[in-house]
Amino acid sequence: MTEPRGELSLRNLAMPADTNPNGDIFGGWLLSQMDIAGGLSAKGRSHSRIATVAIESMSFHQAVRVGEIVCCYTDILKVGRTSMRIRIEVWTMGMPYNQTRAKVTEGIFTYVAIDENGKAQPVDREEA
Repeated sequence: MTEPRGELSLRNLAMPADTNPNGDIFGGWLLSQMDIAGGLSAKGRSHSRIATVAIESMSFHQAVRVGEIVCCYTDILKVGRTSMRIRIEVWTMGMPYNQTRAKVTEGIFTYVAIDENGKAQPVDREEA
């Protein structure tokens, strides 16, 4: 696949402070970027607070290097009564800035819409 699936939800620059002992970007940092992107998508869809409840799967395809632009794309796969299942793909663009992209990781995350007391609340399933 040469094109990301979904919509661009987050873009960030991989910085030296985000590296592991090998000098590559730490997987935990990348996971947090994915969770933020998915959370933004779920919040926009549910129009409410959300909570991450599961990461169904996640696969790393290649390392991310310092200075690469990290782009998180989200695609809502399913909307349940209170939950949303979202595919998140992470693509990078190297420096110098160009249009060459590489998919570096992907995963499926589940978020639940919550009210002000942290209790699950329904998501409008009719919204497109």
